[in-house]
Amino acid sequence: MRTNVSTRWRTGLCATVMVLWCIAGVAQAQTRAWLDRDRVAFGETTTLNVETDDAGDAPDWAPLAQDFDVSGHTSRRQVEISNGQRVTRSLYGVALKPRREGVLTVPPLQVGSARTQALSLSVAPAVVSAARDGAPAFIEADVDVQSPYVQQSIGYVLRLFYATPLVSGSLDQPAPQGASMQRVGNDVQYSRDIGGRRYSVVERRYQLVPERSGTLTIPGARFEGRGAGGGGFFDDVFNRGPRDLSANGPPSVLEVRAMPTGAPQPWLPLYGVQARWLEAPNEGRVGEASTFVLEAVFDGAVGTQLPGVELPALPDAQVFAEPPQYDESFEDGRPRVRLTRRYAVVPRSGGALQIQGPRIGWWDVRAGTARVSGPPAVSLAVAPGAARADDGVATPGQIDVAAPSAVRDRSSALWPAVSALLAALWLATALLAWRLRRQRPAPSAARHAVPPHEDPAGGKPPDVNANQAHRRLMQVLQTGEPGEVESALRSLRSPVFADLDALQPALDDAAQREALVLWQRARWTGGDLAGARQALRTAFRPGPRWHGAPAPRADAALPPLYPQR
Repeated sequence: MRTNVSTRWRTGLCATVMVLWCIAGVAQAQTRAWLDRDRVAFGETTTLNVETDDAGDAPDWAPLAQDFDVSGHTSRRQVEISNGQRVTRSLYGVALKPRREGVLTVPPLQVGSARTQALSLSVAPAVVSAARDGAPAFIEADVDVQSPYVQQSIGYVLRLFYATPLVSGSLDQPAPQGASMQRVGNDVQYSRDIGGRRYSVVERRYQLVPERSGTLTIPGARFEGRGAGGGGFFDDVFNRGPRDLSANGPPSVLEVRAMPTGAPQPWLPLYGVQARWLEAPNEGRVGEASTFVLEAVFDGAVGTQLPGVELPALPDAQVFAEPPQYDESFEDGRPRVRLTRRYAVVPRSGGALQIQGPRIGWWDVRAGTARVSGPPAVSLAVAPGAARADDGVATPGQIDVAAPSAVRDRSSALWPAVSALLAALWLATALLAWRLRRQRPAPSAARHAVPPHEDPAGGKPPDVNANQAHRRLMQVLQTGEPGEVESALRSLRSPVFADLDALQPALDDAAQREALVLWQRARWTGGDLAGARQALRTAFRPGPRWHGAPAPRADAALPPLYPQR
């Protein structure tokens, strides 16, 4: 009987260990899924991406067949070194064409020993296109608002439709007069059925900011390219070769409204502002910092448009604010930015300290009215600080003010002697430094030495802040958030670049420019962010290389830290 019990106990223990081992394996595997677009029209496709570091099989796509037509299977694998370990990541993709309208659920998929999370996809009614004449290529343009305010961020979406495979082509969008236009993210590709014909679609997004009120005309886009054939029956039968394709997009006309009278300043036209505390302690102590972290989401703006978000002055406390961090995206056809900022509050006295959150004034473009947003006030219960020597409280090593006068006299007599000793040491140090300087070689013997604070090429002094900015970039590329990475990239040179598009042409290194493009593509389309982060680390490890930077002289006293290649 004892043997049977012992055997059953060992068997149960082994089974438990195996279960825990399997659970640990699932927990360690990092698997995620995302859609390149979560809103489509009926007849369009969206791409489902699945990324995993589980060394198992490809995802099981069978659960998708209930609500989607699945096509266009792709896969890609890459190897990287993370924390000294070799990690293999696999990226799988399929094109999903919804079978019905409404809100559909992309079910969880089994990927090796892991499962993805469920995703939501909104399917609108089929888009009625004006180009129903069977043209092999045409262009559509959408603006998210027809009557914006001056300096309001506008989402502008351009779509190129083509019914035949392209051999080459270029899509150009002229910038309008009286407004700034900036491309946002990377192109999105999908397909759409129009009039029984299958079209491939390239969708390109822009941010448009009117600079003055009045009529604003956005010129139509132009496409020139060559297709592999018309894609019709006779093209296949007679094996027709490439043909020229061209298309002109329609112009868009907007009526830009002026800034309303009495609008809050600085002027900030938005669709909405949501502000909250990510961290807000309720207890603190005199002389010790309490950390508050704010999150604010601005619907209809980019980071460069935002004003300073500061805590109101506190009469009984000091406030120290860190630089804000921005995380930008493009949602619902317009830009959106998430701001996070950390504040350190150091109370000066005990009791209840009322901390009012930042107040953000903005203009509601939907309702046409001024609004003020901000997180709720926080009450901080401040306890007395730790006892110090100057508080009149006796601590070890401290002379009590009520001590006998002889003790106080000996203490007061000690300080002049200590001061005299320090003065003598200082004089001796100064004399030694003077003698060492007299022993230096003549200037003719050191004609190749680089004078202090002078560039070897005879230019400006080396920028210490630039070195600090480069070190900070290397740090945030290890564990920083995407917003921190982009902030560090924009701060590589003073003055700070407005965005990564402004940084790219200033770089003289092709690998660094290519790494920036790869990062933006991964950031805006949900791609391989880890691979893009590694590409940035590799490209910028020697430091940024700017256009027009002077080359180091060959006779410099010290060799360059990173040799030129």
